[in-house]
Formats: sequence, C-alpha cells, structure tokens
Amino acid sequence: MPIMPELQIYTDGACSGNPGPGGWGALLVAKDGDKVLKTKELCGGAAETTNNRMELQAAISGLDALERSSAVTVITDSAYVKDGISKWLAGWKRNGWKTAAKKPVKNEDLWKVLDEAQARHDVTWEWVKGHNGHAENELADGLANKGMASFKK
Repeated sequence: MPIMPELQIYTDGACSGNPGPGGWGALLVAKDGDKVLKTKELCGGAAETTNNRMELQAAISGLDALERSSAVTVITDSAYVKDGISKWLAGWKRNGWKTAAKKPVKNEDLWKVLDEAQARHDVTWEWVKGHNGHAENELADGLANKGMASFKK
C-alpha cells in the first residue's frame, strides 16, 4: 500500500478597513517528509467583508479543494478560527448558535460551512504567529492580498 503524503493547508485573510474590501488565501502543500511533492495556491475576496470572514473563508476553501477525505493539518494565524473551531464550536451548536453570553454567534453562516468542511476530513488545527517570517504563512498572506486586490478601489 502506498504511503499517503502529509497534507498541510496554510490560510490567511486580509481586509482593507474592517469592514471593507477583503481577501483570503490558502496554500495547500503535500509532503513526503521534508520533500514537497505538490503545492496549490488559492485566493479570492469580497467587496465588503471583515477580516474574520476572510480568515474563515480561507480555511473553508482550502478544505473544499481537497479531492478526497484526507488527514490534513490546517495552519492559521487567526486565533479566532483556531479557537472557534477547537474550543467554542461545540458549545455554540449545543446552545443553538448562541455564545456563552447568549448572543448570536458572529459569522454563524461561515462557521456552519467550516464545520461541514472539516467533518469530511481528519483535521488537526494549528496556530502560527502571523507576520513573523514563517514562509508558508507569508505566502498565504500574499495570496490573501492578491485576492483582495481586485476589490480595492
């Protein structure tokens, strides 16, 4: 049986103004040990959005780009995405999409889509400090800015 490559998705979101024009980027990397087998770059954006929505969209788009159910590590510089998916999501669902303070969950629509996307895979979530020289995170940031470019006036 062939050994499956290690899959990683590096994600980032950007916004010019918050809200304002925004973009998201995702870098998909398939590795065999230290050897990169394949990469795929994705980006997109919206005319009027928030940074958090773009961070969520980056993760959704990265997971949706996988052609089959996979074990994958999603690396994000967004504590909002990392904590939301790994710490808060179960409680939100249990509480009818309300926060602990009984307020509606912001970006509920995208959280539901991300929850569905991750359910198709075996996902490990990792956080990395943004704008700190991490090569793949910097590339994802560049993709997010590229995705935003056509929406900036």
